[in-house]
Amino acid sequence: MKFSNFLFPQSDTPDTDHEVVTDALREAELTEELGFDGVWLGEHHIDGACAYVDPITFAAAVSARTERVKIGFAAVQMALHHPIRLAEQIALLDNISKGRIILGIGRGTAYNFYEYRSYGIPFTEAQGRLVESEEILPKAWTTENYRHKSEFFDIDLPVLRPKVYQSPHPPIIRAVATEASMIEMAKQGRPLMLVVQPDDETERRFGVYRRTLAESGLDGESVERVMAECWIWRNIYVADTDAEAEKLATRVHEANRKHITDTRLRLNTAEEMSSVKVGLSDLRFNVENSMIFGSPDTVAERIERLSRIGVGGLILHFRVGPMTWDENEHSLRMFADEVMPRFRAIEN
Repeated sequence: MKFSNFLFPQSDTPDTDHEVVTDALREAELTEELGFDGVWLGEHHIDGACAYVDPITFAAAVSARTERVKIGFAAVQMALHHPIRLAEQIALLDNISKGRIILGIGRGTAYNFYEYRSYGIPFTEAQGRLVESEEILPKAWTTENYRHKSEFFDIDLPVLRPKVYQSPHPPIIRAVATEASMIEMAKQGRPLMLVVQPDDETERRFGVYRRTLAESGLDGESVERVMAECWIWRNIYVADTDAEAEKLATRVHEANRKHITDTRLRLNTAEEMSSVKVGLSDLRFNVENSMIFGSPDTVAERIERLSRIGVGGLILHFRVGPMTWDENEHSLRMFADEVMPRFRAIEN
C-alpha cells in the first residue's frame, strides 16, 4: 500500500494566508524526506478551506522543491477549468516533475455554490463539463489536428505543446463520492479516488466496485491492476496515546467542520442551501468516520483493515483545520517512523 500526504491547509483569515501557504510548501518537503510515496493537492476557492487555492500553480512550487514523490490532484474541480488550458498546464508540470503527475479530477464541490457563481459557471453544468473534459484531455495530449465539438467545448487543436513527459500521458483518475459513480467507473474499467466514507461503507462499496469490474469483462489480473490504481481519502492524527490523539482530533475536526459550515451558510444563498440533499450532519462527516486517530498501534490496526480492501494507496490529510505546525509535524513523523514501516515490511 502506498501512503501519501494530502496538503489541504485551512487558513481562517486572510492575515494567515502567507504563513499557511508557506507551511504547506515546507510540509511537502518534509513529506518526501520522511519517505511518503506522494503529495496530493486539492482545490477550493474563496473560503480559506484550502489556503493555496490553485493546485496547478502550487504543484509547480512543490515540484521544484521535491525530486521523488508523486504529485497528485485530489481533485481539480473540472467545471472551473478549460480542458485545453488544463492539458497544457499538466503537460508543463509533467515535464518539470519528470513524470510525477497524477491528474485527479472531479465535478467540483456539491456544496460551495459560491465558487461556481464566482467563476460564472452554472452549477447545473458541472457534471457535463467533467464528462466532456474527460474525453478531451487524453486526446489533446495524444492527437494532432484534434477536433472536438459538443455541448460545452468547440476545439480545433493543431498540436499541444509541450509534449507530456509520461507515455502516453499522465494518469487520469476521477474523485467520486457516490456508489453510482463508483459503479460507472467500474463499467469503464477506470480507477477512482473515494472521498471520506465510514470504513464499513468503504469496504462494501469496493466489493461492489470489484464485482462490477469483473462483470464488465476484465480478467482477474486486470481487476487487480485497476484496484491497485485506486485511492482512499482519510483525515489522520497520530499521537503517543489514544487519549491524546482523540482529544486533538476531536478539537481540530470540530473546528474544521465549523469553518466549512459557517462559510457555506454565509456565502451560499438560502435557495442554494435548501437544495443540498446530504446534510453536513451526515455520519460520514463525524470524527470517527472521517478521521483515523490514535497511537501508532491503533492507527496501524485501522489502516490494516483498509489495506485488505486491495486498493493501491491512502490519501492522508494530516494538517486538519487549525492544527499547529508542531502538532502536524509530530503526527507526520510518528506515522513515518512507527506506522509506515509495518506495511513496508509486509510488502518486502
